[in-house]
Amino acid sequence: MSKDNSKDPLEERVKQAKIIRKIVLIVIAVIALVIIGVGIGGYIYITSSLKPVDEGNEETVEVEIPIGSSSSSIGQILEEEGVIKNGTIFRYYVTYKNEKGFQAGTYELSPSMDINEIIRSLKEGTVIQEPELTFIIPEGTWYDDIITRIAKETPYEEEEIEEQLEDEEYLKELIERYEILDEDILQSDVRYPLEGYLFPARYDFEEEKPAISVIIEQMIERMEENVVKFSEQLEASDYSVHDLLTLASIVEREAQRQEDRPIIAGVLFNRLEEGMRLEVDPTVAYAIGEHKYMTSFEDLETDSPYNTYRYEGLPPGPIASPGADSIKAVMIPNDNDYIYFYARQNGEVIYNEDYDEHRKTQETYRSEWEEAEETE
Repeated sequence: MSKDNSKDPLEERVKQAKIIRKIVLIVIAVIALVIIGVGIGGYIYITSSLKPVDEGNEETVEVEIPIGSSSSSIGQILEEEGVIKNGTIFRYYVTYKNEKGFQAGTYELSPSMDINEIIRSLKEGTVIQEPELTFIIPEGTWYDDIITRIAKETPYEEEEIEEQLEDEEYLKELIERYEILDEDILQSDVRYPLEGYLFPARYDFEEEKPAISVIIEQMIERMEENVVKFSEQLEASDYSVHDLLTLASIVEREAQRQEDRPIIAGVLFNRLEEGMRLEVDPTVAYAIGEHKYMTSFEDLETDSPYNTYRYEGLPPGPIASPGADSIKAVMIPNDNDYIYFYARQNGEVIYNEDYDEHRKTQETYRSEWEEAEETE
């Protein structure tokens, strides 16, 4: 009888499985080492960027911070002057630390100063000249009204501002430059691409006629500064920046009092999670294109993707420029079980979980709005 020298197939499969396991373990170990290495490298890079550029160099550099400079432009100036290592790290650091109140002026700064010393110097400075141009955009302002206000306070015509704001090539350039902007703003249903992205605040400019792009970009930068400070919440959210700014704009138009903003934000999230329509009056006014004191039954029939009484989910985009408090409200909403809310004419908001109770509230206080409308 001849002896069978062929390998046992089972034994062969076991050997192959062992080899595969070893390969998988090696690959996992390599990936883990790479991740750890990148993390350590990133940490070292960031901490190094916060240290002095040259600790032994006591020479000073004259640095001018113009009026109206954002943290982004200040970081760029400081990096160009050689007193910090990285302007982007500076920008994120001051946002993380919630540092505000930087003063325009001329400073004597040194490469031997660390980033915290530089921040203190910039906050203790004094304005050396009055701005040539100043305007204020109130919270909750519509895009159309922002253009009107800018045109009123600057030498530009509304048509010139609109042309810049709606130039597709310019918008694509902005999308490349700013984290908070993406292709969502170019969707066909979005009425105005930059609605909700122009931060409401006071703006000061050294020049009497700064370029329209300079005005626009400073407003977007201010919005980005107020959004990226919630990077942890953004990463954990199922909603995009565009969605969250849309919600923030609704909160801005709904709430009169600060304490109501996070509660209303919680109600809106509850409705979305329940698959309900948002059914909020400010979206109807935006759909119509008219500031409404009261919403009529006829208004509710307006066929527009912005009308949240007719269409489920979020409208295509923001309906106004939300302020810092409304942005914070949607990033950190109040955890509640309310589904309904009713704003009284005096500013009080009444919340309900039950629809019948909500209807009773409406019937009780609707006359306040009717009387107020008659006296207008």
